[in-house]
Amino acid sequence: MTHGPMELNERQVQVLRLICDTFAPGDGTVPSAGALGVPEAVLGLVAGNPRAAERATFTRLLDLLDTRVGGFLLTGRPRAFSALTAADRAAALVAMSQSRVPLRRTAFGALKGATTLAYYLVPGPSGHSPVWDAIGYPGPLGTRPDAPPPPLTVERVTTERTLDCDVVVVGSGSGGGTAAAVLAQAGLDVVVLERGDYYDDADFDGGELSGLTRLYASGPTATAEGQLSLLEGACLGGGTVVNWTTSFATPDRVREEWAALGAAQFTDQEYSAALAAVTGRLGVNRDHNVPSARDEALERGAKALGWHVDAMPRNVQGCDQGIDCGRCGYGCRLGAKQSATKTWLADAAEHGARLVVGASARRVVVEHGRATAVEAVGPDGHTLTVRARAVVAAGGSLQTPALLRRSGLENPNIGRHLRLHPATAVWALHHEVINPWEGALQTRYCDEHVDLDGDGYGVIYETGPSNPAAALAFLNWRGGRQHLDTMRQLPNAGVIGVITRDRDSGHVEVGKDGEPVVRYRLSARDRDHLHHGVVGAARLAEAAGAHTIFSGHQSGAGFEPGQRGSLETFAAEALASGYDPGRCAMAALHLMGSVRMGGDPTTSALDPDGATWEVPNLVVADASTFPTASGVNPMISVQAIAYMNATRLAARLG
Repeated sequence: MTHGPMELNERQVQVLRLICDTFAPGDGTVPSAGALGVPEAVLGLVAGNPRAAERATFTRLLDLLDTRVGGFLLTGRPRAFSALTAADRAAALVAMSQSRVPLRRTAFGALKGATTLAYYLVPGPSGHSPVWDAIGYPGPLGTRPDAPPPPLTVERVTTERTLDCDVVVVGSGSGGGTAAAVLAQAGLDVVVLERGDYYDDADFDGGELSGLTRLYASGPTATAEGQLSLLEGACLGGGTVVNWTTSFATPDRVREEWAALGAAQFTDQEYSAALAAVTGRLGVNRDHNVPSARDEALERGAKALGWHVDAMPRNVQGCDQGIDCGRCGYGCRLGAKQSATKTWLADAAEHGARLVVGASARRVVVEHGRATAVEAVGPDGHTLTVRARAVVAAGGSLQTPALLRRSGLENPNIGRHLRLHPATAVWALHHEVINPWEGALQTRYCDEHVDLDGDGYGVIYETGPSNPAAALAFLNWRGGRQHLDTMRQLPNAGVIGVITRDRDSGHVEVGKDGEPVVRYRLSARDRDHLHHGVVGAARLAEAAGAHTIFSGHQSGAGFEPGQRGSLETFAAEALASGYDPGRCAMAALHLMGSVRMGGDPTTSALDPDGATWEVPNLVVADASTFPTASGVNPMISVQAIAYMNATRLAARLG
């Protein structure tokens, strides 16, 4: 359901404007946040959060900041924020970021994230932000006038309604789309429910604002502890519409680990056949691997060090590997990305599946131990009930456990064993122009440190298109001018991502409002691996010839090879700064494992068929099924599991 606009009182509006203008004051030639309408944009971002409690926390934070007591609690300065000078406001925010109190640091991170994101997203009154010109960024590409019309037919929830079918699939992304196709091709009547809307080539303009607000989930945006930011697709096709096309098969070592936890087929021909079917349908290839300038730098550094580097397998056909490709995280204007809407959902629709968008599934109806229906709510509050012989839950690793809990399932493993592939990035500034928002999404990777302890756990290094919003997610803030000056160097930045295969886990709870709450703290073991990766990425950047290298640590850890500091001093500074909440910018790159498959209901939420232990005709087909972290970009693994679980379900249904 949509939420109404947030209304602030006059004092709250004033404080929000001061916060925005402190984080982004401009520099005399570049306008301030207030002049560009950033406060209003921040309010819109907050209003989109589905959790009422978090929206209320935001307004309480504004109130607290503007009192003497609240100012002291949050910043250590016993004065209202509006009573401070501009310089003192900036100093107060920096003090928040460096506090020993985690709550202060995470509050700072939330304010910084929303404000700086909006500053580089909004087009401003003219429709083309002068901030983009200041940092050398061309802005959105615009829609293609020659784009074909959307090929899929979708339905929407506009009245109270009941549908009947054989199988209802909740979620249309990597897993749901695949499952829908398999089931429909088996001759079953399928209905697919998607909470987002349907967008296709003609809708995509390459803009970050339109992409983030239309194609991604509005919340939750971070783990409860504030250590990792969260991002997941929420549109027809889900993450396959916005991901970076990297198509790794499940590594053999991971398959063995998964099979050992009770689902023996992960090492059998059944799963191998599913992998082959998926890679074949997606057209996975290495023919679209012209390296971008950022991937050239990664490859140059790896070769100079004698480290592993290789080309990426990708699910694209006719990709331009240039201007368009770098914006593909906001939808592919060319239709080259073989997303679920281009493949599995098209197959499902061809075989009679009905696709319903704007339908948020709230509950699976369970009667006498069997799933009999799904109740969903449309954007205007109308209820859609879909009666079925079986249900496939494929809402992802946050929404699926929440759905199962709202439906009354009690297995203690539902929500547990959550893996997130904790990721951060190292900025590498080069003398040559990189234009990191251009070029193929990902064409090179380095797995030199994929196994740090001899047990298959470590890190991999990848680059990705760094449009402004994506880049600043891993950028610290130590003052408005400092932040803007760094962003001015974006055209010369080659940002290297560090992706950790997390051994230890978190969990997903369900709040009183029914929405998922993510609890996750980086363990000491995974933190050590992440730190190893940060130092490794800096080593790659140095070997590639970068003149300035720094991490996402709020402390500003960095060095200039041969000029200031060294790799050793950088490593020590990054370690001393630490990775606790608010210390270093980190993101959950892949959400996995919260409803895992296995052979024992005491250690898993699903049986080897992917069915819940309590309700045998309620099957899960998304990344939440992973017994442990995949260690690589998970799309192919998700689809292979969905293919396998749906094939087994189709056989049981006859």
